[in-house]
Amino acid sequence: MGGDRAGRGRGISVRKAAYAAGGVVLLAGCASMPDTGDLRGVESTPRQEAQVRVFAMPPSEDATPTQIVQGFLEALTSDDPNYKTARQYLTPEAAKTWQPEQSTTVLSNGPGAQADRPDREDTGALSYTLTGTKVATVDAQQSYAPDSGRYDKIVHLTKDAKSGQWRIDVVPQGVVMGKSDFQRNYMSVNKYYFASNSTATAATELPMAVADPVYVRRHVDPTTRMVRSLIGGPTSWLQPVVRSGFPTGTALRKGAEQLTPDDRGRLTVPLNDSAAEAGTRQCGEMAAQLLFTLRGLSPAVEEVELRAGGGQLCSLDREAVENVATRGALYTPDHLYFVDKQHRLARIAAGSSDTEPDPVPGALGEGGTTLRSVAVARDERTAAGVGIDGKSLFVTSLVSGSSLGEPVLSSQGRTEEDRLTTPSWDAQGGLWVADRDPGNPGLYLLEEGKGEPLEVRTPGLDGRVRAVRVAADGVRIALVVEQGDRRSLLIGRIERTRKDDGADGVPSGVRPPVTVLDLRSATPELEQVTAMSWAGDSRLVVVGREQGGVEQMKYVEVDGSTPDVTPPAALTGVKAVTASEDELTPLVADSVDGIVRLPSGAQWQKVTEGTAPVYPG
Repeated sequence: MGGDRAGRGRGISVRKAAYAAGGVVLLAGCASMPDTGDLRGVESTPRQEAQVRVFAMPPSEDATPTQIVQGFLEALTSDDPNYKTARQYLTPEAAKTWQPEQSTTVLSNGPGAQADRPDREDTGALSYTLTGTKVATVDAQQSYAPDSGRYDKIVHLTKDAKSGQWRIDVVPQGVVMGKSDFQRNYMSVNKYYFASNSTATAATELPMAVADPVYVRRHVDPTTRMVRSLIGGPTSWLQPVVRSGFPTGTALRKGAEQLTPDDRGRLTVPLNDSAAEAGTRQCGEMAAQLLFTLRGLSPAVEEVELRAGGGQLCSLDREAVENVATRGALYTPDHLYFVDKQHRLARIAAGSSDTEPDPVPGALGEGGTTLRSVAVARDERTAAGVGIDGKSLFVTSLVSGSSLGEPVLSSQGRTEEDRLTTPSWDAQGGLWVADRDPGNPGLYLLEEGKGEPLEVRTPGLDGRVRAVRVAADGVRIALVVEQGDRRSLLIGRIERTRKDDGADGVPSGVRPPVTVLDLRSATPELEQVTAMSWAGDSRLVVVGREQGGVEQMKYVEVDGSTPDVTPPAALTGVKAVTASEDELTPLVADSVDGIVRLPSGAQWQKVTEGTAPVYPG
């Protein structure tokens, strides 16, 4: 099959035979294996087209230990729903205790395997060491996390005294495969919950959905698996700041197996009795979570019907879901904003071919102060601007005749680079900004863009914040953090303590603290991140470079994985980049050519002169 795995051990090169017909590839796990010697790397299956399914072959009669280990590792990369073929390489006892769903370990190349004592096959017992370099791990919650270091696990085989057949009796829990096999077998899907720790600005405000990316097997009934995963609850990292519409104890009804939408795109989801008492509003939220989660799967789900207690709870279609809940990607900005040549706030209609900007109404567009960077609230009624020297942050309405007023925050940093970052607005109208002053660094929040700045707690933050972007959901924040010579992109979870006179809350009259917790890297391979922006519900666009590499622009997921999408066209000299959670809105960058945009399917195009482009947020 070829692939990305390097040979290890002393055996001859392992060759594979594959049979493809009707979109099925059979991994001939034992047909052309060497009879003796160590395994070289288990050759990864070349990445197939989306419709191709891959199944492994069971062990052949009188297979050698080498062939058994090789066949087992190949079976881990197949589309066998319950790893039935892989279990045939194990003893009955090992097959019962092996839990492949416990984890998936991703290696840079496929696992190498070397017999520890190849000359002792006559003893009826033999061990192989599986080796490789770790790239990532997917845990039991299907949550992806970058990983590193050596992979080193033992597989032990025994020879059955009666049948004379070799089988594996000691096997590592979980599965292991090379990166190319992982990309072929798995896909990233966002499941959605609702923000629970944000501050609503209006009683009628719709609940804000938060993306929780997980990885599922691409060809193994992903619809049913995603429904089960969604009902089962959020991943541990996101759980403290979200809630689910599904009542506690809810599960698919016993006996419900493969869920498939009908020819009209209607998916019926049968739930157990725990969901039977859900009211209309709660059922609508449950259906919205399902529609948001299943929107990217095939076949497409256009409508969801929930059933429990022997009857229908509710139904919801794609057109009505926006009346029940919202998410960042449903918001389309009206304008692109930037600082013009006169250092004023200007704008151009978003997504248009316009190249002639207009000054915004109000003090920031009328030259009340010269600007270095700006941020516009998501309702596009208020803007914040940092003065050209980086010292002062101003907030004002985008209304003709509005006054600038006094700075809402000031920095005492000695140089422009040691002062205020570009600010960022969350969906509830909170304004976030970092002070890069080495003597007094801090991350600050101004609720509704005014009042006394609240210093945000950042336990575990090692380094100085150089850039800030808050997600539309208001519960996740992206930070570029400088530590020594390295600048990394970290994703944190925003937790707010609510006001409460009780012992567990905040006493009346005391401002509730806001904390950013569990920071994790989204770009472990990049040494220098120079610009970034949210570009989807769980995706960011990043400009940076690897150690010894050249500058590149790429998409990354919040969990540190790389999405299976085409990266942006190359662009040199990028100083800033902005995107919208609405993935149809074009990227815009500040480059050596001025402000440029990237329409879908096109190359970068010059827009106008200016700096610091931003979409609202």
